[in-house]
Amino acid sequence: MPELSQEGERGRTGAPFGLAEVTGPSMLPTLHHGDRLLLRYGAAVRPGDVVVLRHPFQQDLLVVKRAVERREGGWWVLGDNPYAGGDSTDYGVVPDELVLGRAWLRYRPLRPGQRSPLALARWVFSAARPLLTDRSASRRLRAR
Repeated sequence: MPELSQEGERGRTGAPFGLAEVTGPSMLPTLHHGDRLLLRYGAAVRPGDVVVLRHPFQQDLLVVKRAVERREGGWWVLGDNPYAGGDSTDYGVVPDELVLGRAWLRYRPLRPGQRSPLALARWVFSAARPLLTDRSASRRLRAR
């Protein structure tokens, strides 16, 4: 199940930042289908961070998950939506070399139907948000 539509992935020698578009429900309620992410490639990952990685079995597919904990051999990653699947409960620990970087900012584009003043005001206050480490979520997810 695809998680990111790649708008700009850097090579190992390219720019440290990139953009991606989220597809799929696995990170609800944190990220929604159509959200855009500002990525920092090669950034240090801590438990609770939202990370971008290559799928362990289909490495041309990029996915976005929450890094829950460091384990032997890499990172245990989970989606925020427990019903969506497609995380370490399916494919195990993700090796460090498949973790590309950390998502720093979420941008929610204006939808075509958002034309009323109230809808525009809500969009203005929620369109861009930093993706901060959510330690409470990582503890909650670790228990699953």
